[in-house]
Amino acid sequence: MKYDSSVDINIAKAPTSKIDSVDFENLKFGHIFTDHMLVCDYEDGAWKTPEIKPYGPIQLDPSAKVFHYGQAVFEGMKAYRDDNDQIWLFRPDENFKRINKSSARLAIPEFPEEYFFTGLEELLKLEKDWIKKGFGNSLYIRPFVIATEPGVLASPGTKYKFMIICSPAKSYYTGEVRVQISERYSRAADGGVGAAKAAGNYAAQFYPTNLAKDAGFQQIIWTDANTHEFLEEAGTMNVFFRVNDTLLTAPTSDRILDGVTRKSIIALAEANNIPVEVRRVTVQEIVDAAKAGTLKEIFGAGTAAVINPIQGFGYKGEKYELPKLTDTYASFFKNKLMKIQYNLDKDQFGWRYLVKE
Repeated sequence: MKYDSSVDINIAKAPTSKIDSVDFENLKFGHIFTDHMLVCDYEDGAWKTPEIKPYGPIQLDPSAKVFHYGQAVFEGMKAYRDDNDQIWLFRPDENFKRINKSSARLAIPEFPEEYFFTGLEELLKLEKDWIKKGFGNSLYIRPFVIATEPGVLASPGTKYKFMIICSPAKSYYTGEVRVQISERYSRAADGGVGAAKAAGNYAAQFYPTNLAKDAGFQQIIWTDANTHEFLEEAGTMNVFFRVNDTLLTAPTSDRILDGVTRKSIIALAEANNIPVEVRRVTVQEIVDAAKAGTLKEIFGAGTAAVINPIQGFGYKGEKYELPKLTDTYASFFKNKLMKIQYNLDKDQFGWRYLVKE
């Protein structure tokens, strides 16, 4: 990856660090943040010089357009430390391209590549002590953009704030997960913003997810908005189904997020001669496979959990349990991915990105 690395970044270091007060063995995902953050403002038609400053509150006008018209997009990525104390990112070019794709869909100006990578690398150099060794330890990275222009006129903003904040993370485990296949609610519609990591997409999921939790499930598998016949995503993750030994997943579209973990699993499946079909998957074929005993696995795929196995699902008042296997695709892909991320295995795809100190 080539970009202009001569970009100036204004850096103001925190006078003290809070790292010694953090219990790294008992981290709750996304609750503790590092000492610094990257901030870059868009004004007068251009992105200004990025700054790294101590982590802390930001001040916004109550009429800032992000509050009223929802111009907000974000990304999720991680940094890993290997056994030789090198720090790695996993396919950050995909995150960069996707945040700009999301921005364009919400009429937000795209962020310069050299600002993104230079700012991110400088931030990670400052926060390197927060990235702990050990399989499963990582630093979760959250880039995001919000509209900051004051005013309640319904129009795109002319001022924006791009930021990156970081949060130390351990292995993500949520216990046994059972999902409800949605018969009414959808995550996104044709022509909508489902392919963008728009903040509003996630807000719209909370209410139907709460209904599923009230019914005894932990998450939802979303169905298409037109017919509710096709399976699309699981909660906030892409979803895979294993029928016999074939892996099935929905194609990306303007409804379905182009997940980095998703596309990595597909590439790994193809490289390891595991049959994979990227096509529309019907609710009925998965129900029929569950009844016939040919549905072996369902799992979600995303940055936070990498892969999250699903033990069962509910649909139209019926509940279906999946077999408990000892040799699963979910564990195979998770192990393969994490070994690449932690520089413990050959990276035949060129996915790893070394953060140079």
